Amino acid sequence: MKFFVDTAEIDAIRELHALGMVDGVTTNPSLIMKSGRDIKEVTKEICDLVDGPVSAETVALDADGMIAEGRELAKIAENIAIKVPLTWAGLKACKVLTDEGRMVNVTLCFSANQALLAAKAGAAFISPFIGRLDDINLDGMELIHDIRVIYDNYGYETQILAASIRTVNHMTEAAKIGADVATAPPAVIKAMANHVLTDKGLDAFMADWAKTGQKIL
Repeated sequence: MKFFVDTAEIDAIRELHALGMVDGVTTNPSLIMKSGRDIKEVTKEICDLVDGPVSAETVALDADGMIAEGRELAKIAENIAIKVPLTWAGLKACKVLTDEGRMVNVTLCFSANQALLAAKAGAAFISPFIGRLDDINLDGMELIHDIRVIYDNYGYETQILAASIRTVNHMTEAAKIGADVATAPPAVIKAMANHVLTDKGLDAFMADWAKTGQKIL
């Protein structure tokens, strides 16, 4: 499973990238706002740092507006993936932009039917929002599973990009189900390394080492 980092913070991306943990980046207006920087400036810096797809989101609500904004965002770098919402206008924009040879990430997906439409429109990525479904007592992972089954049934090449990931368990379950990509905040990716038994074992090793009175360096 590929890891995309869901942030616009350059330092966080750079740290994970150095460890080989970044296959791409997703941004949105909320993340850009948190960064406090100009959207084109910060997106260009991310694209220069990361080889994989960098999702940049349109903000228009009509198809023509999304298409125009998508074309403008695509000028930033060759690895831009244009994000459009899963609305009828978004699907129209997806088809036009895809036919022009651009990567499109259709976001805010909450049903298998929506995902099927995105695949038919040629989306490079479909972004089902796991956490937001969990927030209303629906199983976000069940949606990932349903999309996987449908796409595999018909050989759709649209990649399932599990989004709105809140916990390390979301990462595990997405990988088990077969999501192509998971996008998560840096804190969630780093938390995947944590385990109470690892900490307990390390404490025991260090206590025993201290008793030997030895040094390696």
